[in-house]
Amino acid sequence: MPFVKKVKSDAYYSRFQVKYRRRREGKTDYYARKRLITQAKNKYNAPKYRLVVRFTNKEVIVQIIYARLQGDFVLCAARSKELARYGVNHGLTNWTAAYATGLLCARRALTKLGLADKYEGVAEPDGTIQLTESLDDEDAPRPFKCYLDVGLKRTSTGSRVFGALKGASDGGIYIPHNEKRFPGYDTESKELDDEVLKKYIFGGHVAEYMESLEEEDDERFKKQFATYLADGIGSEDIEEMWTNAYAAIREDPTFKATEKSQDWKAETLKYKTYKLTLEQRRARIQAKIEAFQAGAAEEDEE
Repeated sequence: MPFVKKVKSDAYYSRFQVKYRRRREGKTDYYARKRLITQAKNKYNAPKYRLVVRFTNKEVIVQIIYARLQGDFVLCAARSKELARYGVNHGLTNWTAAYATGLLCARRALTKLGLADKYEGVAEPDGTIQLTESLDDEDAPRPFKCYLDVGLKRTSTGSRVFGALKGASDGGIYIPHNEKRFPGYDTESKELDDEVLKKYIFGGHVAEYMESLEEEDDERFKKQFATYLADGIGSEDIEEMWTNAYAAIREDPTFKATEKSQDWKAETLKYKTYKLTLEQRRARIQAKIEAFQAGAAEEDEE
């Protein structure tokens, strides 16, 4: 059978509708977003919160967001760069940093909502799965509930997004989940190895890699972990560093702005171009006309 080229008719193009801008840019999965933001009608306009976890090359960003017709509104946010306040200056994009950022966001949100004292979460994580449950008191508020939003991130077993999920869950937020995607889960036995997950929570996987790299290639070890070594942090110090960081986060999770060395707003306004008024535009045009006429008159005199 000969090849027949399919020609789209005018009717096709007249009915063609472009996709949403963020879909065209490959930034939003609207199939997933619809299910994350659509709230049941019997909730009477109560917001449906989601724990949004995003990764850049330098940090982890965790936000609690709810959607309105006007757009998305951020209830609370935390970044792994803030962990420097709590004694962590290295490895701000690894699994443990994602856990710490999720914990910080959770404690910050509950403090803002006045639930921090009622729902403390898991103060001493041991790698077990413990969902936040309602208090026995009938008059007590229910736990703050949200759903994990991973965006376009692939949800493979052991992914860092589940580190942020575990941190937020241990921080006292109720997030529906199970153990199937955490490090240490065995698909054959269908069981979670608590010790493996606990090792990841306290940075044990990084400490193991440091030890093995130091034995195999000392030169590469000194280059890759130069910032750790400059601050005197070895493989044996990592667990203590994260333990102290978690305790400090629980003690004071509130956001504190860093001191700026310069007034960047005033610096930016120096280069801002303001829109001219009608009178200013007319005066500018008149000045150009006069300059042109003056130049033409000089040429005639010469």
